[in-house]
Amino acid sequence: MRVVSGIQPTGNLHLGNYLGAIVQWVKMQDEAECLFFLADLHAITVHNDPAQLRTNVREMAAALIASGVDPDKSVLFNQARVPAHAELAWLLNCTARIGWLNRMTQFKDKAGKNREGMSIGLYAYPVLQAADVLLYQATHVPVGEDQRQHLELARDVAEKFNTDFETDLFTLPEAMIAGPAARVMSLRDGSSKMSKSDPSDMSRINLTDDADTIAQKIRKAKTDPAPLPATMDELADRPEARNLIGIYSALSGEAAQVILSRFEGQGFGSFKPALAEIAVESLRPITTRFNELRHDHAAIDAILAKGADKAAALAAPTLKRAYEVMGLFR
Repeated sequence: MRVVSGIQPTGNLHLGNYLGAIVQWVKMQDEAECLFFLADLHAITVHNDPAQLRTNVREMAAALIASGVDPDKSVLFNQARVPAHAELAWLLNCTARIGWLNRMTQFKDKAGKNREGMSIGLYAYPVLQAADVLLYQATHVPVGEDQRQHLELARDVAEKFNTDFETDLFTLPEAMIAGPAARVMSLRDGSSKMSKSDPSDMSRINLTDDADTIAQKIRKAKTDPAPLPATMDELADRPEARNLIGIYSALSGEAAQVILSRFEGQGFGSFKPALAEIAVESLRPITTRFNELRHDHAAIDAILAKGADKAAALAAPTLKRAYEVMGLFR
């Protein structure tokens, strides 16, 4: 079992990233061979300030390590240090079909009415994603429902390439769908995912927030005046309340029903302090370790370079064979 997954270095991680992806990454390290990468080639599909991008890559690496991703257990690297990603993406661009990319909903969502003004990289983003996983013969890819379409495209590209060139080169990866605790919503709007792009910092808990800031954000999180009910079914039309119960459940490891049984009939004046306490204690060691690592550029760069060397060695046979079966000299 080989797992490959990436995350864009767009700034500090928040609680949604941590509970939605990083907690799973940490667990997977003991269950499979794992390659985790910082998707800096994906980041440049929109304009980035170069100095800020370099900072984001280092800080994201520090945050992942602080969260429990162990470079001695997993292969941790940034994409741009392994040119095979870009090379294979071009080869696969010649296999993928425009009709397939036209159906990708994320490009439509991101481009909006400015489709003609978007970069070709943003349009072809799913093909680079396909290269990211096919390059390493990944058997499994952890994805949320919003990324499942891109994994299906990767499987389509792999299957067409194998058929066109009469080879069995590429493994067709299987999806690992995140569990119910993975979808953490905004603290200001329970119908929207927690996101770095939200203009309100109060909408998210950053992994760099100190204890007082975390407690304040939870205290001011949007809720409703009704008391907590006896069952999760009764929270169906109360997205903010449901979100806070879900966060408590994910951080504590307790079932949501157990939590509701404890707080049934109580208001958020009683629940929020308990949630703040568990959030602060859960994130404290991550914040401490992150602050130790984030300014040690030499150590972070050494970890990423070492990971890139491992990744390049794993990628080399697949890339070499792809060139050969397509009739290319290299």
